[in-house]
Amino acid sequence: MCGIVGYIGPKEAVPILLDGLKKLEYRGYDSAGIAVLKDNKIQIKKRKGKIVKLENLLEKGAPKGNIGLGHTRWATHGKPNNLNAHPHNGCNSEIVVVHNGIIENYMPLREKLISEGHNFISETDTEVLPHLIESNYQNDLTLAVKESIEEIEGSYAIGVISTRDPGKIVASRCGSPLIIGVGEGEMFLASDIPAMLNYTNRVIFLEEREIATITKDGVKIVDSKGKILEKEIINIEWDVEMTEKSGYKHFMLKEIFQETMVIRNNLEGRINLTANFLELSEISFPLKNIKEIEKIFILACGSSYYTALVGKYIFEELTGIPVEVDYSSEFRYRKILLGKKDLTILISQSGETADTIAALRACREAGSYILALTNVRGSTISREADSVMYIKAGPEIGVATTKAFIGQLMSLYILSLYFAQVRNTINHTEIKKIIFELIKLPQLVEIVLLKEPEIIKLSEEFFNYHNFLYLGRGINYPIALEGALKLKEISYVHAEGYPAGEMKHGPIALLDKTFPTVAIVPKDKVYTKVINNIKEVKARDTLVLALATEGDKEISNIVDRVFYMPQTLDILYPILSVIPLQLFAYHIANKLGCDVDKPRNLAKSVTVE
Repeated sequence: MCGIVGYIGPKEAVPILLDGLKKLEYRGYDSAGIAVLKDNKIQIKKRKGKIVKLENLLEKGAPKGNIGLGHTRWATHGKPNNLNAHPHNGCNSEIVVVHNGIIENYMPLREKLISEGHNFISETDTEVLPHLIESNYQNDLTLAVKESIEEIEGSYAIGVISTRDPGKIVASRCGSPLIIGVGEGEMFLASDIPAMLNYTNRVIFLEEREIATITKDGVKIVDSKGKILEKEIINIEWDVEMTEKSGYKHFMLKEIFQETMVIRNNLEGRINLTANFLELSEISFPLKNIKEIEKIFILACGSSYYTALVGKYIFEELTGIPVEVDYSSEFRYRKILLGKKDLTILISQSGETADTIAALRACREAGSYILALTNVRGSTISREADSVMYIKAGPEIGVATTKAFIGQLMSLYILSLYFAQVRNTINHTEIKKIIFELIKLPQLVEIVLLKEPEIIKLSEEFFNYHNFLYLGRGINYPIALEGALKLKEISYVHAEGYPAGEMKHGPIALLDKTFPTVAIVPKDKVYTKVINNIKEVKARDTLVLALATEGDKEISNIVDRVFYMPQTLDILYPILSVIPLQLFAYHIANKLGCDVDKPRNLAKSVTVE
C-alpha cells in the first residue's frame, strides 16, 4: 500500500507534493520520493525511511518546477532502500512513474524488456512500467500508457510524466484508488482525499481502467476502449478547520479511514513474502503445544465478541480445532470446563475490560494457557496473559470501535493461518493463496472507502427509518450483528442482527415497509441460500439494501439498493463488509445530529462489571 500525489499548475510543485505526502504517510513510510519536471528535464529526489528524511534532503536543494509527482512507499517487491524507492524512470530518464499496487506478471515483462536492451536498477515490480511505456511511446504519452497497462496483470494506480510530452500528467487505476483534484488553473492527483484538501475540495474519482490526461487547465478521461467520459466533480463538504484536524469531522470517521493502515500494520513483520509463510515470534506459545490443542475458547465483550464469532469460523475452517465463543461476563459465572490442552483466547481493545480480566483469572485457575489479543501495551490483560498478540490499531479515540475491530479480525486471520501452518491442516499452496489475498486487502479496503459518496447517498435515503434488520449467513452473520450494533451505538436507532436462515423463525413477523433490511450477500458458498432469504423478506414489502460482490448482476434485480464490494476469498469478506456498515451507521448518526464520538451512556473502556 503506497501513497501517490501529483501537481500541475502555476505554483512550485515541491511544497504541495510534500504536504500531500505527509497526509498519506499512513499508507507507507518505507521510503518517499518526488519527481519534478522543468525545462525538459526531470529531477528525482528520494530517500529510504519516513518522509522527514526526504524533507531533510530537499532542504539542501529542492528541484524547481510546476509539474511533479510524489510517492510514499510500503514495500512489497524489493527491500526498502534508495534504489527501490519511487519514482522510477526508464533508460534515459525521460519517462517517470509512481505506482501503487502489485504487477503480477512483472518478471516476464522485465525479461522481455531486458532482451530489448532495457536496463533495470531496482528490485521492484514497478520499474517495468517506465520501461514499458518507453517501449510503447510514439509521440503520445497517453496512448503509450494505454498500450502499456493493457500488457500488465495485477493492480495499479499510476501517475506518469515525461519530457517527451511535457505539460501533462497521465494517470490510471485498476484495483488501487486514485483521485483527481480540480482547482483554479491547477490540478491535483492523490491516492486519498486528505492529501489535496488544503488546496481543493472538488474531486473526481477515477474508476477501474480509466485513463486521465491532466493539464493545468483540466482533465480528459477515457475508458479502456478510448471513449471520452463525462465525470462528475464531487464537492467534499469539509472546511479548512476540519482539514487541520486531519480532514475528518469526527474521530470515528478518521479511524474508519485508518483501517488500511491497521491492516498493513498487522501484516508487517508477520508475513514472509519470500517464502510465503507466517512468522509469529511475538507470541511465546510453544509449537509443540499448538499441535496438541484440542479446543479453543474465545472470550470477549461487545464488538470484540463479534470478532470472536468470526474467529470461530476461521479457526475451524483452517485448523479443524473446535472453537467455543462466549461473552466474558457470562463465561465466568458458569462451571468452567477447560482441559489442560485447551487454549483460551481473550480479546479486549483496551486490555482493561473488567469482565474479561475476571474471565482471564478464572481460566488461569482452571489451568488453561491464555493468549490475549489487545491494543494496549502494559494493560492488565497484556500483563496477566501467558502470551500477547497486539492488534496494532494505534490509539482509538472514538467510543464506537472501528479500526480496532479490523485489527482484531486481522489478528485472528493471521493467528489461525499460523496455527494451520504449524499443524499442517492446509497445504502450502492454500497458505500461499490466502497470504496473497491478505496482502491485497489494503487495496480492496481503499476501494470500499473511496465509495463513501455512495454510502452518504444511502444514509440520506434511510436515516428517517426507526427500525432495521441486519441479515448475514455463515462467516458474515457476526458482521450483521456488528452492523446493527454500530447503528444502535451512535444513532440510537433500533437495529437487530440475525442469521439469515433464522429470520423466518420469528423476526419476519416484524417486517413491513417501515422496517428496512440490510443483507450481507457476497458471492460465497451460501450465496444462493441468502438470496432465498432475501426473497422471503421482499415478499413482505420490505425495502432491502444488499452488500454484494462487484459484478453480481442478479442481486440488483432482487433488492432495492446495492452496495458493491470487491471480490475476495470467502473467509475474508468480513473485512470488506463491515466497513460500509460502519460508514452507513456513521453517516446516519451524523445526519441525525448525534454526537458520534461520544454516544450517550457509553464509555470507551468498560472497567467495571
